[in-house]
Amino acid sequence: MDIRSMQDDTPDLEAFFPYRLAIAAENFSRNLLDVYGREFGLSREEWRLIYLLAREEQITSLELSNRTTLDRVQVSRASQRLEDKGLITRSVAPEDRRLKLYACTDQGRALFQAIFPKVQARTKEVLDRMTPEGRTALNDGLKALSDAMNERPV
Repeated sequence: MDIRSMQDDTPDLEAFFPYRLAIAAENFSRNLLDVYGREFGLSREEWRLIYLLAREEQITSLELSNRTTLDRVQVSRASQRLEDKGLITRSVAPEDRRLKLYACTDQGRALFQAIFPKVQARTKEVLDRMTPEGRTALNDGLKALSDAMNERPV
């Protein structure tokens, strides 16, 4: 098969679903980065960790990797920065020394409490640009996509 015939069978990149989904997610994430990044000085990775840790007593490094879609290196680097800022603590898990235990400090929880309403407001601002039917369709579509992905191991 030559390149020309492959191009004829390939949809435009802008019409390719995985690309469209990735671009939409990236654009949404960048929009929120204006809040927690510019205003509060957190990276995306740091925000994801603070978001989870502020709502839990303790989380292992394995749980953080699974729940944030961050790999172990990203978790390690972001958690080091958060620890240096006094926002979280890290310790070795007594039952499995290969794992680290992460917890939010009072300062980290206070920062989360300051950021979260602003992130919610920005999210609402973006979603309010959609019609109610569009928001319902988006929620239904995301649920259906997640369900479909969970039915078949990738």
